[in-house]
Amino acid sequence: MLMGMNVPTRLIAVSTLAASLAACSGVTHTVRVEPANPEAAGTRPVLPARTQVPGGSYQVVHGDTLYSIAFRNKVDFRDLAQWNNIQPPYTIWPGQVLRLSPTGSGSKPAVVTVIPPKPKPSAAPSAAPAAPMFEDLPTTAESGKPASVPPPPKSSASSAIPAVATSTVVPVAGAATQSPATQPPPPPSAAVAPSPGGTRSQGGVVWRWPADGQLGKRFQSGDAIPGIEVLGKAGDPIRAAADGVVVYSGNGLVGYGELIIVKHNDSFLSAYGHNRKRLVKEGQRVTAGQQIAEMGATGASRDELQFQIRKDGNPVDPLGYLPSK
Repeated sequence: MLMGMNVPTRLIAVSTLAASLAACSGVTHTVRVEPANPEAAGTRPVLPARTQVPGGSYQVVHGDTLYSIAFRNKVDFRDLAQWNNIQPPYTIWPGQVLRLSPTGSGSKPAVVTVIPPKPKPSAAPSAAPAAPMFEDLPTTAESGKPASVPPPPKSSASSAIPAVATSTVVPVAGAATQSPATQPPPPPSAAVAPSPGGTRSQGGVVWRWPADGQLGKRFQSGDAIPGIEVLGKAGDPIRAAADGVVVYSGNGLVGYGELIIVKHNDSFLSAYGHNRKRLVKEGQRVTAGQQIAEMGATGASRDELQFQIRKDGNPVDPLGYLPSK
């Protein structure tokens, strides 16, 4: 058809045909610009800090956990994680520099994502056979080969027993972390002593006294180490004030001696300082009244327990949460 046309007429016809084909196809290429930083995209907005922002930075040393760094600097661990874009389980490593404020993070260059065109569906699509479904087979610990899939268990009385939750793993800077499946179970002989003052439910946590001694120094919010002191003698049992998970067990915080920090929920932590001996490890789940340490005088001039409660990173008066004695 085009062969009989002269050159100008043929060029006009080809251009018209190309434009018609492009209009009929309806295929377009969309270019969308997405910032590399998800916070800049608005998907993860920066929330206001729950405590006063100390500013500056901190370099992680061996034995630190995110919780101990937050405790040392009197900030909430969730804020510290957000400022440094650290996701659970909050793994850190020696030499890493953490920001102690939400500022100064900067922005990364935007990433240009080209969205390929979607094929136009045909007028009468034929029914396609369903794609086969595959499932990963469990492997045996000895050989690593797929194990045979057991049949569904029969209903019995044992099937109603809930599975025991694995203990929480708290990453420690410079130490290899074990998977939850390989964590040792809690010691079966962890005795829970009755609380001399009973219990008190406050802030969604059931509290009890962590030691049986007399109350010494009371809480002062302006103190460098804001908490209470419970007097006693060396070797007296120090017990968990509530159910929780040990998120720090060490002696890296100046002024606290042998220190244990227990996380009770996202809002509350409790701390136990000046111990003679620590009896629990990071990642271990403890119950209220379980002995976790022995009283001592590490970092102090007398045998005592230095006890703190932090709510959203802020020190609060423990007497407002513990039962009357």
